[in-house]
Amino acid sequence: MTGSAPAPERTAVLALGSNLGDRKGTLAAAVRAIADLPEATLTAISPVYASDALKPDGVDLTAPGYLNLVVSVLWTGEPHALLDAVNVIETEHGRVREERWGDRTLDIDLICLGDLRLDDDRLTLPHPRAAERDFVLAPWLDIDPDAELPGRGRVRELLAVAARTARAHPVAASTDPAHAEVAHTETLHDTPGRPRPGTPENLPDDQAGAEGRHP
Repeated sequence: MTGSAPAPERTAVLALGSNLGDRKGTLAAAVRAIADLPEATLTAISPVYASDALKPDGVDLTAPGYLNLVVSVLWTGEPHALLDAVNVIETEHGRVREERWGDRTLDIDLICLGDLRLDDDRLTLPHPRAAERDFVLAPWLDIDPDAELPGRGRVRELLAVAARTARAHPVAASTDPAHAEVAHTETLHDTPGRPRPGTPENLPDDQAGAEGRHP
């Protein structure tokens, strides 16, 4: 009798956000924890973006603002195993689930896992709201200019028409060191063999103007 076939290796896209506590330090630690998962190989880390808090009724300017980034990993496990793993990382960083879309020390959303389609009581893939969230689409485009959200289209095109309700924008290094530190030196880029970050400076000229992309 043979065992079950191993899960295929797929690219997972994860969106991270924090609006409570040491946002910069939390995101950096979370990226390291994701990279250390036994079935994950980190392949890219986006620049950090800032956004206003998004609640069920829309943007809440009275709530603390978010820092956001996106990472991609090669994942060789089952989808729910990745969900379980990132939920543990959230809990370890003080995530409390008392309010839908409430303020949180750490939020990690699984945006897609290859082209897998899934919809059960725990996990929907692709993420059902990713196509409308510029704070997910913009950093994702930075690390993969050809990215596609399965079933919805190219990330570049989705970002072009996405409502700017969250008004996501790149955090300038001159005003917030998180832009340079979270996605670069404070995470994994001084470690041999770790991937280089995706940054606006590395993109083709037609993508480099962040202000033109995020009015």
